[in-house]
Amino acid sequence: MADMGLDAYRFSIAWSRILPNGAGEVNPAGINHYNKVIDALLAKGIKPYVTLYHWDLPQALEDKYNGLLDRQIINDYAAYAETCFKAFGDRVKRWITFNEPHTVAVQGYDSGIHAPGRCSVLRHLCCKQGSSGTEPYIVAHNIILAHAMVSDIYRKKYKAEQNGEVGMSLDVIWYEPVSNSTADVEATKRAQEFQLGWVCRSLLLR
Repeated sequence: MADMGLDAYRFSIAWSRILPNGAGEVNPAGINHYNKVIDALLAKGIKPYVTLYHWDLPQALEDKYNGLLDRQIINDYAAYAETCFKAFGDRVKRWITFNEPHTVAVQGYDSGIHAPGRCSVLRHLCCKQGSSGTEPYIVAHNIILAHAMVSDIYRKKYKAEQNGEVGMSLDVIWYEPVSNSTADVEATKRAQEFQLGWVCRSLLLR
């Protein structure tokens, strides 16, 4: 990367590598691994951009309370994020709380094609469990609340000393109306709101 002239690199921390059970005891080997990654990047003049959650929920939390479907995930995620702030925040200045929450909610809990593979398509012909009509909204809501809590924790406890920033990575699909008719223009706006506005507007309200 240094030979290519890159000055930044985005990578993801695996939650279960830091907290094997999703909560509780910290794994020193995991902390050491990412310390080496971060230090190696900085030694080459490459700034680390760290994603805290990239579709890799610890299996222990999925087994314990269905993971992102339960409000307990907010507190457990906040504890995990704060562990990372403490361990790496002296060198990491750009934090991404969640990668593509829309994809997590829709692909994991509506269509069921991503983990944990929950949906109610064709009366559970495609998935053994789930409710496509409710679970994507519950999951997205919990992700937004978790992001809000972690952002607040960072601002109040770490920003003054570490001088970093916290954000979220949103996936975007752009829509164009098939014609200039009012109906088509309004349909395009609705599609954009469901795809991007669903999460983005909640963050703006925050």
